[in-house]
Amino acid sequence: MIEAEREKLIVCPICEAVNIDKVQNNYCRRCGTKIYHHDKTPTEKSWAYLITAIIFYIPANLYPMMVISRPGSESGSTIMEGIFELWSHGDYPVAVIIFAASICVPLLKFLMLAYLLTGTKYSQGIHKKIDKHKIYHITEVIGPWSMVDVFVVGILAGLVHMGSIQIIAGTAATAFALSVFFTLLAAHAFDTKLIGGSR
Repeated sequence: MIEAEREKLIVCPICEAVNIDKVQNNYCRRCGTKIYHHDKTPTEKSWAYLITAIIFYIPANLYPMMVISRPGSESGSTIMEGIFELWSHGDYPVAVIIFAASICVPLLKFLMLAYLLTGTKYSQGIHKKIDKHKIYHITEVIGPWSMVDVFVVGILAGLVHMGSIQIIAGTAATAFALSVFFTLLAAHAFDTKLIGGSR
């Protein structure tokens, strides 16, 4: 009886309001968003966004994040090179913040999303013991911190006007921003109904 009643309900992916399923033309009673039942592979879209984010994250670490242009010369540094440079100059707090935001946070979010997506398929053992709702909310909280490195480059590019020296956002800045964007899409596309049993 409970299962039959549950089948008649549908959750809004935006505001998570529970609505009565009308089979066709379902709109959320709270925010008006068009809602629908997932097909046989409800995690397919999240996986696609997550894999795309990981692909963009690779060039984000291989190419220069920031390029310093001077007359007759141009130099750039990757994220790790910038961190080592800051550390060698004694800027330890800034180096740690950049390392945490640009390396640790994205990798942690990739791992947590991958865990949630695989956990929807395998609900036994360790997957059953860990509260997946908490993990999902952690990914939402730490998400914006991934953009710290891009913000730093943007601020420097806007503030530094020392004669002929020019700071330009490198290829990695674009790739990194796209990686963060697709990670956010992966988290947004994840259906929290799939982890309802973990509570």
